[in-house]
Amino acid sequence: MCFNPKIAQALVLALCVATTVSLRAQTVTTLASFDGTNGQYGDYPGSVPVQGANGNFYGITASGGANGEGVVFIMTPQGKLSTLYNFCSQPNCTDGYIPTGKLVLGANGNLYGTTTSGGTNRWGTFFEITPSGKLTTLYNFCSFSGCPDGYNPQAGVVLGADGNFYGTTTLGGANGVGSVFKITPAGTLTTLASFNGANGANPDFGTLIQASDGNLYGTTEQGGTDNYGTVFRITPGGTLTTLYNFCSQNYPTCTDGYSPYGGLAQAANGKFYGATIGGGANGYGTIFEITSLGHLNTLHSFDFSDGETPEASLILGSDGNLYGSTPSAGSHNGGTAFEITPTGTFTTLYNFCAQTDCSDGSGEFGGLMQATNGKFYGPTLSGGVNDLGIIFSLSTGLRQFVETVPTTAKVGAKVMIVGNTLKGATAVTFNGTAAAFTVVSNTEIKAVVPTGATTGPVQVVTPSGALNSNVSFRIAP
Repeated sequence: MCFNPKIAQALVLALCVATTVSLRAQTVTTLASFDGTNGQYGDYPGSVPVQGANGNFYGITASGGANGEGVVFIMTPQGKLSTLYNFCSQPNCTDGYIPTGKLVLGANGNLYGTTTSGGTNRWGTFFEITPSGKLTTLYNFCSFSGCPDGYNPQAGVVLGADGNFYGTTTLGGANGVGSVFKITPAGTLTTLASFNGANGANPDFGTLIQASDGNLYGTTEQGGTDNYGTVFRITPGGTLTTLYNFCSQNYPTCTDGYSPYGGLAQAANGKFYGATIGGGANGYGTIFEITSLGHLNTLHSFDFSDGETPEASLILGSDGNLYGSTPSAGSHNGGTAFEITPTGTFTTLYNFCAQTDCSDGSGEFGGLMQATNGKFYGPTLSGGVNDLGIIFSLSTGLRQFVETVPTTAKVGAKVMIVGNTLKGATAVTFNGTAAAFTVVSNTEIKAVVPTGATTGPVQVVTPSGALNSNVSFRIAP
């Protein structure tokens, strides 16, 4: 990460502003506190837990643990926190260390992620870990002279419709400023594209997303026309297109924002949503909307009272709205959690460090995830009983749903459905077409995409009622 004078200016200005903010009814619960031995969150955006097929939550911390180099943790829905794996447990840290980004759940029930350092080449790894804690290093970055395969992967990976994983490296590639890669579940890596500065540089913590058109979309923190970051699209075959260059409006104030750290979320309207850490009307960052053609619209400019420098990716909630967090500012200068509609109506949901001892957490760098019980979960950098960060839940009254892994597949493919209270399910349909299924547990169903199915919601009928998927399931060609 490079020094940016505009970021420094925004941080200085942040110290001089204080206003009030309205809240919507919500409930925040501290579930677990880190104590160093079980991990410690660093200021790495995007390291949110992921829900496993067994209903537990799995996540990573960039530091702490037995060796001080990060852990994979497991947390029950009730908040019992345990260490699943300590990084740098092998000689010379060949298993990697400093894991960042977030884990992703594979269709086989295992979890996949990246470390920014370590491995046999000391420049990061791609790994698989079972729910019981067996870790396998699948790829070591910088495996070739000059690192054309990239190094320092910070954003984690996304599971593609073809069953492969896609991600970015912050450095390396053909030009030294990052790359986009595809990697198979067995660990065969293909470099799809290399950034060159003009088309973006240093994609930091923004995990790629695969959109409804089958292409992948992401952001770079630097590079582009004015070196303030880009939004890009890349096909699964590797054709890279720059959609937007930030700070294209009103330089040097950059009312369109600059330096997007996090990735994008796609709403039901097909548009993409993200955040920048600087610029906007007040200099504290923005939330933007952008089309697949590159037309950008600034929806919200932070003003310190509602947070500043949003670093983590936005997520799409089951109600169709976008949710996110800021690491600082707000009523208690501990950061905020917020909601914004696709049309731009912004609501502050919570101001962290509301307790005098910040036992409710402070510094929400990681962002949010939504579990199938409808609640949101996330980590904080500090606060809690040990002042080393917490994991919290945020309830806004949204009902439970089901989630499919993957979210796109061909007819005849086997799909995992994750949820709650699934035992006793009597029907599974793909956009109204009945599917063959097996109830594995109260939190997992295995189903087969039925002949005649079309793109649309998956529904599971349980004794307690019907549960719909949070996003439409897409039928692959």
